[in-house]
Amino acid sequence: MEQKLREFKRIIIDPKIMVGKPVIKGTRIPVYVVLNLLGEGCSFEEIIKDYPDLTKEDILEAVKFAAQFTEFEEVAA
Repeated sequence: MEQKLREFKRIIIDPKIMVGKPVIKGTRIPVYVVLNLLGEGCSFEEIIKDYPDLTKEDILEAVKFAAQFTEFEEVAA
């Protein structure tokens, strides 16, 4: 997992920040918050307006991060 995390320049996991949840680097904004906002239909512009520390590139990397780390996850039905 550590090797995969190195691919992301905008996402960090630090146990001292948000109890180790993946966050956008330089913020305390968890990746899951960004993903939930997208899932609710918020546009990039709306998210950036509400979270001015974020950029379009941060949001795109959050999506890429989620895609990569769920690619091989299995969910029991």
